Amino acid sequence: MKQLILASQSPRRKMLLNQIGVSFKTYPSDIDESIMENAEPEDYVRSISERKALSVKEYLCLNGCNSFVVLAADTVVVLEGMILGKPDDENQAFDMLKKLSGNWHDVITGVSVVDGDEERKLTNVETTRVKIRKLTSDEIRRYIETREPLDKAGAYGIQGIGGLLVEKIDGCYYNVVGLPLYSVSLMLSQFGIKTVLD
Repeated sequence: MKQLILASQSPRRKMLLNQIGVSFKTYPSDIDESIMENAEPEDYVRSISERKALSVKEYLCLNGCNSFVVLAADTVVVLEGMILGKPDDENQAFDMLKKLSGNWHDVITGVSVVDGDEERKLTNVETTRVKIRKLTSDEIRRYIETREPLDKAGAYGIQGIGGLLVEKIDGCYYNVVGLPLYSVSLMLSQFGIKTVLD
C-alpha cells in the first residue's frame, strides 16, 4: 500500500485523519497562499489545494520517492463573497467576528489528492453554511482574549471555544474544522488508502 502524505502541519487535519484510522506522514508545502483580489472562493481553494499537493509531490519525486499519495486541503471563510483569511492581529479578528455576528457565511474547503507515480489527480470543493449567533462586543473581546481566533480562518474555531458562537450549520461539520471526512474518505479510497472501516 502506498504511503499517504498530508501536505499540512495543521493539528486539526492531523486529528481528523487519525480519527478515521488513516496512517500518514506529514510534509507541509511552502507555496504562497496570498489571496488575490477578486478571487472566486471556490477557484481559490481548488487552486491552493492543488498547488500544495503538486509542490509536495514534486519535492518527494526529486528526492527519489514515488510510492506515495499526497493529500492537501485549503479552507476559507466567505461572507457575502468576501474571503476572510486568518486575522493579522486582534483588531482584525474583532472586525471579522463583528461582521460574522448574526449572519450566515460559507466555509469552503478545497481538497486535492495526487498520486506520486502516476498522473492521477482528484480535486473536490465542499461548502458548509454556518450561522454565527448575535454577539456583543464584550463577548467578542472575551473570545479574542482566549487567543483561539488568531490562527483560524474567519477568526473562530468551531471545534474549540468558538463552538459557543455557532448557532447552526448546514452541511458537513468536519468541513468547518478543516477536512470534510466523508468526501475525503471517498477520494482516498480511489487511491487505495483505507480508513478504519474499510
